[in-house]
Amino acid sequence: MVYSVPLIIFMDDISGNISKQWNKHHAVYMSNANLPHKMLETEFCIRFVTSSPHAAPMEMMSAMQESIRKAAESGVFTWDCKHEEEVMLELYGLFLGGNNPMQAKECSQAGLHCNYFCRTCEVGGTKEYKESDEGYKSIFVPGKHCTPAGTAEEIRAQFSSVLALGATEKIKKSVASSGVKDTITGYILETVIELGKKLRKWGAGIQAKPEAEVKAILEKQLEDLLRGSALDDAVETTILGMILYNTIILLLGMEGFNVHQDTPTEILHTVLLGVVKYFWGQSVYLLEKAKLLDIFQVCLDSIKKAGLIGKHFKSLVQVMPFLIQDLRPRMVLDGWTCIGELIVYVWHTEIDDIEIYLV
Repeated sequence: MVYSVPLIIFMDDISGNISKQWNKHHAVYMSNANLPHKMLETEFCIRFVTSSPHAAPMEMMSAMQESIRKAAESGVFTWDCKHEEEVMLELYGLFLGGNNPMQAKECSQAGLHCNYFCRTCEVGGTKEYKESDEGYKSIFVPGKHCTPAGTAEEIRAQFSSVLALGATEKIKKSVASSGVKDTITGYILETVIELGKKLRKWGAGIQAKPEAEVKAILEKQLEDLLRGSALDDAVETTILGMILYNTIILLLGMEGFNVHQDTPTEILHTVLLGVVKYFWGQSVYLLEKAKLLDIFQVCLDSIKKAGLIGKHFKSLVQVMPFLIQDLRPRMVLDGWTCIGELIVYVWHTEIDDIEIYLV
């Protein structure tokens, strides 16, 4: 008997200390997506894979993906205690879990502060466009889906421009116009750009090299970095060169896996600690400005906790319309009502009928 085992892969930065002092480590965990939701939440069903304070996240992701690939090729043989027979497990990655900044790195995306801020679609534009009426409306409409092939092509285009004069500005424009910024190839590009600046530098007693010679040297340097050849003065970038294809190409070109679609939005930071937290702060500001904060605090005393964290915001959303119905304008009340409906949908852990749920 052969069983398919879809894996949920999670990577994020955590503190390696028991105390409150921050000691950054990157950690990778896995879960079996075949398990019921209640079991997925238990510590026993979460498999620790690796952790390091030194290795870059994408290096760890590369090793993890290589491990899954080898296991999928040979299969994992184990004993089925229910049917009392030997079975083979076929492993594959279902999706990558993590917060928005980590998933942006996995998608080779520049993050929320660039013009094209979404790792899933091509929504966005210049600051001037997004501030216009048409541009502002377009932010709330899904754009054309990002594809691994398109992202890989943009990374190749950045490599093509790195050899020419003004490479720094060309790459900045590329990131601004596409939102594509790869964390590993970025280091390699910077190395080649800095070398090009040194070779083209001239001054008193220093003569700049001919452009054809500069380009030949840069091409050789870039080729060495991409192949991972030993360089006397760039050991660190050599390591990056060796893992370039094992990481970027693996995530962007992995069969049956679309890194742009298979990195689901992490709703804790996006919704509770994003929309809800800031709307809560604005509501409190309006109450304080109207000198109604004391009345609101009396209403809040029955449910208020010592400090507000994610799970408290989830409960708070459901009661806020009742707490402020006589204290704030209808527009604010409608905002909390809409957010409350959103929370119910995004924390819907079991969907019996997907068609009814989507309606």
